[in-house]
Amino acid sequence: MEWSKLLSVKRLGREPEAAGSEPLPRTEFTRDYDRIIFSSAFRRLQDKTQVFPLAKSDYIRTRLTHSLEVASVGRSLGMMVTETILERDKPLAGSVVAQDVGSVVAVACLAHDIGNPPFGHSGEDAIQEWFETGREGANYASRLLPGSQLRDLLKFEGNAQGFRTVATLQFPDQKGGMQLTSAVLGAFTKYPRESEVEDSQAQGKSGAKFGFMQSEKPLFEELAGELGLIRKRGDGLAWHRHPLAFLVEAADDICYHIMDIEDGFRAGVVSFEELRDLHRPWLNDRSLERADRLGDDERRAEYFRAVTVNALIHATVAVFNQHYDGLMNGAFDEELTKQIEYAGHFQRFKDVAVRQVYCAKPVVEVEACGFEVISGLLSAFVGAVENKAKNPKKPPSRARTLLSLMPGGNAPFDTMSEYERLIRVTDFVSGMTDSYAVDLYQRIRGISLP
Repeated sequence: MEWSKLLSVKRLGREPEAAGSEPLPRTEFTRDYDRIIFSSAFRRLQDKTQVFPLAKSDYIRTRLTHSLEVASVGRSLGMMVTETILERDKPLAGSVVAQDVGSVVAVACLAHDIGNPPFGHSGEDAIQEWFETGREGANYASRLLPGSQLRDLLKFEGNAQGFRTVATLQFPDQKGGMQLTSAVLGAFTKYPRESEVEDSQAQGKSGAKFGFMQSEKPLFEELAGELGLIRKRGDGLAWHRHPLAFLVEAADDICYHIMDIEDGFRAGVVSFEELRDLHRPWLNDRSLERADRLGDDERRAEYFRAVTVNALIHATVAVFNQHYDGLMNGAFDEELTKQIEYAGHFQRFKDVAVRQVYCAKPVVEVEACGFEVISGLLSAFVGAVENKAKNPKKPPSRARTLLSLMPGGNAPFDTMSEYERLIRVTDFVSGMTDSYAVDLYQRIRGISLP
């Protein structure tokens, strides 16, 4: 792959434009950052779960604060690898600066969770389960043609929904949606394949999940061509990753490994001694002495986090530089953080989180609630859409009432395919915040009134 293409500023869905007169400090990538920040989909992340759903504490992270932290780490990673990029691709000198690469990674990080449904990863599981094993959902799914359209729903994926969000849903009447730059969208797409591919195309980290739905297949093909991504051999649509997508993944890994434990400490399910021991491989005598002078354990935990994150950023950059050739030709397809120094110690953060944080009673209780809420919403709104599709001129009163609550509920569903009708509802449900999903479910079930 070539950086002259990988850093393309061409906006998805828009024809190339002549250079504008606006001064350089506000680059195309800066405009992308602004577009994400001011989007309604990004704003809704303030009430979507990171670890502790519907947390009462204002300290516990949401998807919004998590995304901002990931963007901060991602910017540092992007800026720091630029030195190696310019050393290996000398013609880029003068046209590419560290701030450009840092901005591409930061924007992609900012948007990396924008397609996640309410209630965290359990929300994805709830949607998958409804279509795969739920009586109503399985009945609707069975009417779809076998292949990627069916798997888009059976294996519903927040990453693919994220690409759909930025490339279609935010501006549905405009080709390319938000029309972000190709470089940013390439770095954003950690899994550049469709949902059903050959086994060989699903190998490696980039093939573990899918990154775009059939509704956005033509857009992604256009994007991959513009970036010069390397196509994987086989009949399915699958490409090797944009090299900067590895940095987006690493920034996310660093943040959720470290910060989920910090949230667990604040929530009282991880002790300070356990937290300190996890950070110990990256702490020296000087940093420990400095921590001892801080006022309380909360401040010490924040200081340990800063030291460890800084060390992990440098270690990740070293791995990127070491595997540069493999990243550029598709031969390297692993998580960067799996290759860093002290990778085993870094993994311990996740091990403790799985054992003590993700299974904490407040987390599990609300996740269980989330399964009921999402299942109930899908049943109600898919049923309403299907009823209107069968009776477009005079749908049943209940269907008509429910669809008045759904954006686009007056659409001509009878002219749409089964697939399009179903993803219209998953768009609606996955875009909800945690609180809104619970509130709407309670209202349509008669549990509470406005």
